[in-house]
Order: sequence, then C-alpha cells, then structure tokens
Amino acid sequence: MKLLVTGGAGYIGSVCTARLVEAGHHVTVLDDLSTGHRDAVHPDARFIEARVHDAADHVDGSYDAVLHFAAKSLVGESVEKPELYWENNVVGSLQLINAVTAAGVGTMIFSSTAATYGAPDRTLIDESCPTMPVNPYGMSKLAVDMMLTAQAQAHGLAAVSLRYFNVGGAYGVFGERHATETHLVPNLLKVATGERNEAAIFGNDYPTRDGTCVRDYLHVVDLSDAHGLALDAATPGMHQVINLGTGTGYTVNDVLDAVRRGTGHEVPARLAERRPGDPAVLVASNAKAKDRLGWAPTRGLDDIVTDAWQFAQR
Repeated sequence: MKLLVTGGAGYIGSVCTARLVEAGHHVTVLDDLSTGHRDAVHPDARFIEARVHDAADHVDGSYDAVLHFAAKSLVGESVEKPELYWENNVVGSLQLINAVTAAGVGTMIFSSTAATYGAPDRTLIDESCPTMPVNPYGMSKLAVDMMLTAQAQAHGLAAVSLRYFNVGGAYGVFGERHATETHLVPNLLKVATGERNEAAIFGNDYPTRDGTCVRDYLHVVDLSDAHGLALDAATPGMHQVINLGTGTGYTVNDVLDAVRRGTGHEVPARLAERRPGDPAVLVASNAKAKDRLGWAPTRGLDDIVTDAWQFAQR
C-alpha cells in the first residue's frame, strides 16, 4: 500500500513507519520537525518537511491510506496553553481530514489516547466508558475522534481511532527522545544513565497492592503492529474506536523494580506528594482489539525496559 504517515519523525510515528516499511508498504512521512527528529525517519521512507495544516499540498489520490500521529501531547502544557492544542491538534487535523476527503483517500487511522476517558470510575476501561477528558490534550483528541465519526457517516471514510494507554520501549534505533520527558520509564532510565540523581514516586497511599498508581504499559512495537492490522480492518462509512493495552496493570514500584533489574543500577527513588488528578488504576480492556483486529500484545514490561535501555545507551 502507498501510505502517508503524519508525525513519522516522532517516537511512535517513527517506529510505526519502520514497521510499515519493513512490511513492504511504500511510506511517505510528513512532519514539521517541531518535536520530531529527521534521523528518526526510516531511510527507505520518503520525507516531506511540512505542517499537517498544509496537507492539501501533499495529499493526492494515489495514497491508499493516511496514518495520523502528528500532535502536541504534553498534558501540562495543554492546561497552561490550551490555544496551542486547539490550533495544532484540532485545526491541523481538520485540515488533514479535509485534504484526505478532497483527494479521495479512503482510509484514515488516527492516533487517539486514553486521555479521552479522563478519570473514569472503573479500573478496566473498555470503549463503552464515557469520554470525559479532564485536560485540553484529551479534549483535542476527542474532538478529532468526533470529526472522524461525522466524516465516515457523511463521506464514506473508513476510519479507525486507536486509543493508547501507556506506551514504552524502543525498536532498534527508533525510540523516545522528547525535549520534555513526562513518561515514567525514560525518566527512570535517566537516573540509571546518571542524567538525574533520583526518581520521584508520586504518592504511596493509593488503594492498590503497594500504594502506588497502577498503569497499563504497552510496548511500542506491539502498538505499531496494531496500526498495520487496523489498515485491513477499516471499513468504508464506519469509524471504529479501539483501545490498545495489555489488560494488565503494573504499579509504579513494579516499573521501578523492572528498571533496576534491566539496567543493573540501584535507581534511587524518593517519595513525593500525589499529583492532582492521578487516578489510582488505569488499565485497558483489549477485548475489542482482539475481536476487530485479531491483535494481542506479545511483549511485557521487562521487554519494554530492556529495549528502552538499549536505546538510551545509544
């Protein structure tokens, strides 16, 4: 297939691009490099440096599908500067969707997020869970999901939104390189590499088995492979929303122990105050992903840490 990947110079987009190229697809990456890296684009992929807002200049009917990863994704920044998220994530996505429709591209796969669910009152989250995002980042992603529902109904687009939970790991030379790092595993690895003196554990009095928060950690390769399956599962005139997760939760202390095992470093940690709004448990049901995509994760927490550690040492 001939595919356009927006945001393919970023973390998840770069891994997905690599996997798609290796599967035999012809991939073009569109990225403005505002947060991505040119050397993160697979060498066999064509590269266009441009904003997603300008997709109409680059999308034509020769593409079989578009996979849309380009977005701002910092929750804290979205609260402080929501206008950036409306302009980039919402307006940019609208411009892309309009370009896809005008060009007659039939399929679109969207990088959505568990943040669309907000702080749900259930621990195992399936797609029937009400969407009540609590920050502009989650709101902006939900807005795009809603656009795709309407576009599928009005114009026959085959659309799939994949809602990720916590993503980690790396794929060879493709991994996390964020200027502002908010994810737990890479921040723990920064202690192992000596970039930080210690890690912070935000709260140990949650109603969980060791008092720390429980999250669902998915390997970036498993996540990327779900996108390839979504291309086959996309149905004209239908917008499918599918969670991607393992169905298994790990506490913060579990992750800390895995990093200590995987790196051989002590990784000192200190207890800090809870962060406002952190739910005790967030774990994804992946029953729909298994049913609709035939997908199931194949890698666990230790694989995530091992691969991320190898990448960090590069």
